[in-house]
Amino acid sequence: MTATPPPNPDRSFDQELCELVLDTAPRVFAVVQVCGDSSADADGWVAAWGLADPYGPTHVITLDGRTRLTLTSPERALRHFSRHPGITARLVWLTHPDTAALDQPEAA
Repeated sequence: MTATPPPNPDRSFDQELCELVLDTAPRVFAVVQVCGDSSADADGWVAAWGLADPYGPTHVITLDGRTRLTLTSPERALRHFSRHPGITARLVWLTHPDTAALDQPEAA
């Protein structure tokens, strides 16, 4: 049986909240659609944004907000965005943030 260490008086509650946010943040990605056979004539655009939770579902929403998907993995979104002939889809991941900051509460 291990004992729980006493709270560290040097760490503020705000720091603990920021660490909690960083530890539980979903990964953010874009679904990019591409047309064209080679990089010389290819064109691409962002079709949707997604949030991937490593312990739960993936949520995807199109840029116009009219389509929302709940999927088992980010890769499943590719099928929904590459249905048209000549169009492929790719995932582009944003780098994971390594800092967090609290907003100051506004006065009521």
